[in-house]
Amino acid sequence: MSSTQPQGGLFRTKSVEQSIADTDEPGSKLRRELGALDLTIFGVAVLIGAGVFTITARVAGDITGPAIAISFVIAAIACGFAGLCYAEFASTVPVAGSAYTFSYATFGEFIAWIIGWDLVLEYALGAAVVSKSWAQYLGELFSGSSSAASLELGPVTFDWGAVLVIGALTVVLVLGIKLSSRVSATITAIKVLVVLLVIVVGLFYVRAQNYTPFIPPPGGEQEGGSGADASLLSLIAGSEGSTFGVYGLLAGASLVFFAFIGFDAVSTTAEETRNPQKDLPRGILGSLGVVTVLYVATSLVLVGMVSYTQLSTPPGSEDSATLATAFSLVGANWASTVISIGALAGLTTVVLVLMLGQSRVFYAMSRDGLLPRGLARTGSRGTPVMITIIIGALCAVLAGFFPIDELESMVNIGTLFAFVLVAVGTVYLRRNRPDLPRGFTVKALPLVATLAVISCLWLMINLTVETWIRFIVWMVLGVVIYFAYSRRNSVLGKRERGEEASVSNPGGGPSAPPTQPQ
Repeated sequence: MSSTQPQGGLFRTKSVEQSIADTDEPGSKLRRELGALDLTIFGVAVLIGAGVFTITARVAGDITGPAIAISFVIAAIACGFAGLCYAEFASTVPVAGSAYTFSYATFGEFIAWIIGWDLVLEYALGAAVVSKSWAQYLGELFSGSSSAASLELGPVTFDWGAVLVIGALTVVLVLGIKLSSRVSATITAIKVLVVLLVIVVGLFYVRAQNYTPFIPPPGGEQEGGSGADASLLSLIAGSEGSTFGVYGLLAGASLVFFAFIGFDAVSTTAEETRNPQKDLPRGILGSLGVVTVLYVATSLVLVGMVSYTQLSTPPGSEDSATLATAFSLVGANWASTVISIGALAGLTTVVLVLMLGQSRVFYAMSRDGLLPRGLARTGSRGTPVMITIIIGALCAVLAGFFPIDELESMVNIGTLFAFVLVAVGTVYLRRNRPDLPRGFTVKALPLVATLAVISCLWLMINLTVETWIRFIVWMVLGVVIYFAYSRRNSVLGKRERGEEASVSNPGGGPSAPPTQPQ
């Protein structure tokens, strides 16, 4: 068996064996109650949501035009490469925490902290964005205005609809993973039926002229046109903006990529899966395949029903187009109502799974001491109660008071960064620990991982300069917290320093004996 010596300091690694051993700590143990079907449903639950019901129409109208279907294909290819790497890594290291745990086993503690901090950003902002979309559909359903589920409090807009759904789902998550799975399965069935209805009914309203021009000429005053609002790639290339044209198509791929984020949340449930080596790859890849087909079909129908110009956001307005808007424009108001109901159901499960994913990453970081250890305690139903409540409060604040467009781009850059590290880490672990049992292996892994890195970096540089600046600020804040708190409280660091007596488990009893680093 090959072995590597642990590195001290910033790049000390936590062995795969130690990560697996820590899953049995008393007082912080999760329950294994999920199978392959549960995971696939979770994947579909989180993937079919804001992407199809909200983002598709807005990006088609403001950024890409009818070519949005190509943007979806580009984003799906990037996710497919990354998904293969996730599937192998998750089957090799079946521990909660997703990319954070994977990075701890390969790149070391500092990089693991950075990616964990990044995932906190991804899941929290993702849940906030989708809950705001949920509130928009709630307003449209009951009053015909997407802003009806919000209140103007002086200069601040309070989105009470988004806070409402986050509060309700926080309670569901606290009550246990099995209940969360059942709720997700029921609601996912409803929204898949609604998406199929959209495709079938929408075909009757498709007009060939609406596909022309398929890639509109560049220009326009829409968001993302110039300066810090332009994509980094268009700025480097000297283009005037990233609205429509080829740069709009590429910028659109970076935005609709949001529709695919969340499949990595499936890997955060590794400790709650009965047979993670086989079930995790099936859940990750199966859900990606299903939703890609549905997204491309829905986007083609959408831009064929109405001209993309009818879906554009009016200057100065926050009332952006949705899937229901297209059906209202062709006079199919009954379908618009059904879509709004389906969207409410669909977006509910997206928020649920994103909050679930964040709580498990937060849980893994707390168990390792990089965040307060006491937070990793699990309640009588086997869930990290305090962490779930904290996350619910954080998401509620973000969703209640911040604009949706600012949150959305930040989610994408954080997710793409995580995908890059997972792709590189999969190759590293294959090379350095070939002895580890793998329930799933990627053929031609170096090539697949390289393509994953290239495609994700490509999408990242198509995000706006402003998004990059915010991302860098968030990462700098994370570095400050690591050196101020996490480094000296790390469980792995204390074990290396021989401070075994101070490493008590989150449940209050003695810790599990450490295994020798491999």
